Amino acid sequence: MHKLFKYFLSLSSSGQNTSGQKICPSNSSYYSGPSETCTPLALSRNRRVHSCSDSGISSLLPSDSCKFLTWHEVEQHDVQGSQLRCPRVREGPSEEELLFHQARRNLPPKKRVLEKNKWETWLQENWEDCTILNISFQDLGDPYQVENFNRILRRLIRVETLWLVDNSLVDLSAIRLPSCRTLNLNRNYLTSFKQLPKIPQIQHLSLAENHIETLAGLPSLRCTPLESLILKRNPCEFHQNYRKR
Repeated sequence: MHKLFKYFLSLSSSGQNTSGQKICPSNSSYYSGPSETCTPLALSRNRRVHSCSDSGISSLLPSDSCKFLTWHEVEQHDVQGSQLRCPRVREGPSEEELLFHQARRNLPPKKRVLEKNKWETWLQENWEDCTILNISFQDLGDPYQVENFNRILRRLIRVETLWLVDNSLVDLSAIRLPSCRTLNLNRNYLTSFKQLPKIPQIQHLSLAENHIETLAGLPSLRCTPLESLILKRNPCEFHQNYRKR
């Protein structure tokens, strides 16, 4: 196997592949030299670029179907060494390893068990008994922050007054606030009433300085005891009969 690997390296360095064809320079995946046979591809704005693989072969090969697959996803086939674009020697897993990975994929998912420290923190937060909460200006820039923020919102089953100003919120439709009566969502990125959380007891709702363009989804609030709705500085303000609707 070591000699075979050296053989492939010598072929690569000499500018030839296993089928005896000339290879385009390896330092550039797009080569436009006059002596090379590369297939031009049409791009937008009338630009053209010459596309050529590392092996210099512009036509499709049988190995192209598994170009981006990992070893455990490749099905059985009859691809030979001369039909590879960039042949490399790799030692595959043993049959025991294959059986082990297959068995692991077939196992049922483990039950989530909170560690002791996480469980104590979870009890100390006590979000379920919160009735008034202001968690504005959180600067949610990373996915894990958004996930933790939504985790807190899902636990607010008794909150009645909630301020979520300037949190870059996009969609809260998966959140339910069953006891919320006053909700302030000013200065977020909401674009529709359909992105609001479930708020069956809402009385005062403020959505100023968002990106709500239409009043579609507004009828969903008719079954709530809503008394005031603030939509200042939203695009929907410029629609005809906005106040009447």
